[in-house]
Amino acid sequence: MTDSEAPLTPLSPDLERLLATVPDPGGVESGDVVYRDGATDLEGFLATPPRASSESELRPAVLVLHDWFGVVDHVKVRAQMLARLGYVALAGDVYGQGVRPGPDGAAAEAGRWYGDVPALRSRLLASLERLRAEPGVDPERIAVMGYCFGGSAALELARAGAPVAGVAAFHGGLSTGAPALPGAVNAPILVMTGSADPVVPDEAVVAFEDELRNAGAPDWQIVTYSGAMHAFAVPEVDSPEHGAQYQAVADRRSWAQMRAFFDEVLA
Repeated sequence: MTDSEAPLTPLSPDLERLLATVPDPGGVESGDVVYRDGATDLEGFLATPPRASSESELRPAVLVLHDWFGVVDHVKVRAQMLARLGYVALAGDVYGQGVRPGPDGAAAEAGRWYGDVPALRSRLLASLERLRAEPGVDPERIAVMGYCFGGSAALELARAGAPVAGVAAFHGGLSTGAPALPGAVNAPILVMTGSADPVVPDEAVVAFEDELRNAGAPDWQIVTYSGAMHAFAVPEVDSPEHGAQYQAVADRRSWAQMRAFFDEVLA
């Protein structure tokens, strides 16, 4: 379990507004959690909804994967938003405890994991198992979602055939060093991307569709938001010269799309 909501404060005004888009039902608990992948300590952020009416009631859960800055406030806020909707949510840690690179080191840290798919998948499975072990979580109703680097990572779990109910990727890269093998993909997939995202050009979308077809993936959809750049769902991102910019409309619509997807796959 978790301790308090203290790790979420103080937030930037933009993140405060984002959190407020989901009404607070009261009773949400949140805090940092430490777990391991082999010999490496990982530090995620767990948010749990108000206590169930019955101790035997199992609840759906969502693993939220961070962008290339690690487990920072944005992904913690998303976990809190999910908990307000009734999901047990873990913002999983890929990088390791204390590894939170700033703008100067984020690309190199993310690139390290992009270049080692087996190690990345191992870290992701460690987070998935930590969430699965949380008391009250229904092991048959766990979904995965992620932003940017985390969106790419979420798709790696789908390619690996991880036992999850669904995978949602927000403006994540679609290429991989280990394409899905025939029959490997079982989980429903929702990809949300921007039409003006230089990280995910049209040819990358087509190549990803072909990968899913070749793998025989049974259930997938790709939603493209007009004019949206990379990181369209991350408040405070404003670097159009680098092809990355928050877009409120795409953020709102993609969150609604995700909610409808989770309503279906986690029912």
